[in-house]
Parts: sequence; C-alpha cells; structure tokens
Amino acid sequence: MKFVLIFGPQAVGKMTVGHELEKISDLKLFYNHMTIELLAPYFGFSREMWGLANKFRQDIFEAAAASGMYGMIFTYVWGFDLQGDWDYVNKICKIFEDKGAEVYFVELEADLEERIERNKTPHRLEHKPTKRDIVRSEQDLIQTLEQHRLNSLEGEIKKENYMRINNTKITAREVAEIIKNRFTL
Repeated sequence: MKFVLIFGPQAVGKMTVGHELEKISDLKLFYNHMTIELLAPYFGFSREMWGLANKFRQDIFEAAAASGMYGMIFTYVWGFDLQGDWDYVNKICKIFEDKGAEVYFVELEADLEERIERNKTPHRLEHKPTKRDIVRSEQDLIQTLEQHRLNSLEGEIKKENYMRINNTKITAREVAEIIKNRFTL
C-alpha cells in the first residue's frame, strides 16, 4: 500500500495533480474537498461540518489502509504554524504506516498570481462547488495566506520520501510524471 499526501496552499494544483497522477498510476485520488462538498450544503463551514469531514476521512483512510488497494492520494492544505495540522498529518500517516504502507510527501508551491488564476479554472470549479463564488474564494485564498504559513521551511519536513515542487510554470501532468518517477509509483 502506498499513501501519497499532496499538500500546499489553496489553488496550487493539488487536486489537479492528483487527478493526473491517478491517470498514470494505480493510485486512487481522495481529495480533501470530496468530504467538504458532501457536507457543506447541510452544515456550511461549521464545526459540525469539519467534525464529520474528519470522521469520514478517518474511516476512509482506515478502510483503504486495511484493503488490498495499491494506494491512495490525499490532498491537504497544511498550516505549518498550526500544531493541530501537524498532529492531523501525523495521525493520518500513522493509520497507513501501522498497516505497513509506504508514505510519500509531495509539497506543491506556486506564485500567488498563478494560484489566483488557477482558482478560477473550470476543472477546479467543476469539482469544488464551494469555490464557485470566485470573489469570496479569492478573498479566502489571500486571507489564509496572510494568516498562516502554507509551505514548509527549508529542512522542516524530515521525511525520506519527501519532495517539493514549484509548479508555477509546469503542467499538472508534468508534476504527476515527476512524482511517479521519483517514487516509482
């Protein structure tokens, strides 16, 4: 079993890269908005929504880790200044590691201007209805960037299976190929 965690700020291309990686590997994509989009129409962005999203995700991770599937990709916006996010990443990785899975960390970064443009792409808006209010979504993207550190510092992630890619000027398909080749997926 292989677990690939793709993380980085909003609209950096995590889901899109995940879709491309899924196409060229036997990995299955579980992007973070799959649970958000299921629950937001009922609960909004409330404590109840986040509690259920995390519970569903944990159940899915546990089932995947115990299954015979080749592997899973999960996308996540990791606030490096938030201990709760560090704890969450450690918790989900442990679910897979406890079942003998190999865990891979892929950090994406891109210029803010590029992320603002990506925030409006048809692919993103098709899969993430909560992002269709472009003005609000862009404000949230900028506000989150101002409030939190969404990329790691040099040497902060001390995992053997870790790579950081600046994908400002390369396609999601190219990024997926880099990931596949680097980690032999």
